[in-house]
Amino acid sequence: MTQDLSSLIALGLFLLYALALSCVYRVLLTYRTAPGAIAWIMGLIGAPYVAVPLFLLFGRNRFTGYVRARRTGDQSLQPLFDRFESQPNTVLSPGDGEFSDDLKVFSRLARQPFTAGNHCTVLKDGEATFQALFDAMEKASHYILLEFYIIRSDRVGQRIKSILKRKLADGVKVWFLYDDIGSFSLSSKYLKELVAAGAQVASFGDGNVRRRRFQINFRNHRKLLICDGTVGFVGGINLGDEYLGTAMGQEPWRDTHCQIQGPAVLGLQLAWLEDWNWASNELPQLDWPLDAHPAGDQEALILPTGPADPHETCTLFFLNCINNARERVWIASPYFVPDLQIINALELAALRGVDVRILIPEKSDNQLIRMAAYSYLVQASRAGIGIYQYQQGFMHQKVVLVDDRYAAIGTANLDNRSMRLNFEITALSTAAAFVQDVDTMLTNDLQECRLMTARDYRDRSLLFRISCRAVRLLAPLL
Repeated sequence: MTQDLSSLIALGLFLLYALALSCVYRVLLTYRTAPGAIAWIMGLIGAPYVAVPLFLLFGRNRFTGYVRARRTGDQSLQPLFDRFESQPNTVLSPGDGEFSDDLKVFSRLARQPFTAGNHCTVLKDGEATFQALFDAMEKASHYILLEFYIIRSDRVGQRIKSILKRKLADGVKVWFLYDDIGSFSLSSKYLKELVAAGAQVASFGDGNVRRRRFQINFRNHRKLLICDGTVGFVGGINLGDEYLGTAMGQEPWRDTHCQIQGPAVLGLQLAWLEDWNWASNELPQLDWPLDAHPAGDQEALILPTGPADPHETCTLFFLNCINNARERVWIASPYFVPDLQIINALELAALRGVDVRILIPEKSDNQLIRMAAYSYLVQASRAGIGIYQYQQGFMHQKVVLVDDRYAAIGTANLDNRSMRLNFEITALSTAAAFVQDVDTMLTNDLQECRLMTARDYRDRSLLFRISCRAVRLLAPLL
């Protein structure tokens, strides 16, 4: 080996370890959990040639660009927040008086109040959801705001584009926001057609194109549609044929969305405005009909969560639901990889006599997450937590039901990505009719489920059990 080559190798190693140490420095300044920090530090020092690229892809745990944009944008949005909080429909003591403090926590996390005068409708499958979306867009007279994690160019996507182009021709304004990772297959032709028709189009990334190429965390996992500030939609359904059971080679998907009419729609609009401001650096002038006639008699709250929040808002949402349940807490999530504090909270709830049920899919679009879920079965069975596998296709809904007091439909899963990395959003209502609809829906889903037991894990091969435990170690990346 020549001296020049030796010097070059030495320089490369020096630079690699210098970069590794800078990553360690960042870990020490920003880590949220000690086990995760220790794992990163050991990897960065012991195998920097592997860990450094992984850290650049997955290691950042704060969406600093969005935080800066939020602070700037919120200066303009603050008057809207103030108007929203002081409107006649604001509810200061939501739900049952005995448990009102539990619900006030959600308001503080959301930075939004509960509002009265809403009507929330459970949309129990893709067909019902898409029909409601299409109808609302057709009736829009001023503007349409879309924000979806996945938008495809298939039949559903083409129908959406057709309606938007027609509404644009009628003078309705359209803002179209998509996630550039979730919608990676969306064709440039699709987007160019919308832009040519007059739509404002933006993608949700990291603001810096060069840096975004090397960072796949911090996805905008929200699925929203708002029309004229009076009707809005939120839930687990993206814009694709798979939700109709018509996508080639796909199992039928079971998912849930929620339609909202009333003042809570403006909570969705505030969340959308923050996201649009980050993606495009502009705040559109929209209608804010705060004094509009109530659409119903239901209390509701919109809870946006994400890595730009000062707290781990999504984690605290689930913990508050679980810790304050008195009779039952039922959670449907396609991705079940809870961290220690969530699984401990579920255990404590079950041990104090709460009916704890977790609905997960038997068939999944992520086999690693499916395997990780098996590793919790012994612990869950011992505590009395019921884990139910949905048998009729892929269950993708994200739903929470607490006692007979409130129910929530949104985009957040019981996994690390939703808790700490993704931008999510949830609609929560205390209305008896809404809670009953969710109860009936989940009860019907449970009839299509199989209760899993510890034997589902123990009776499998040693290789399978070791693989499940090994995959569980990757939970922060799943």
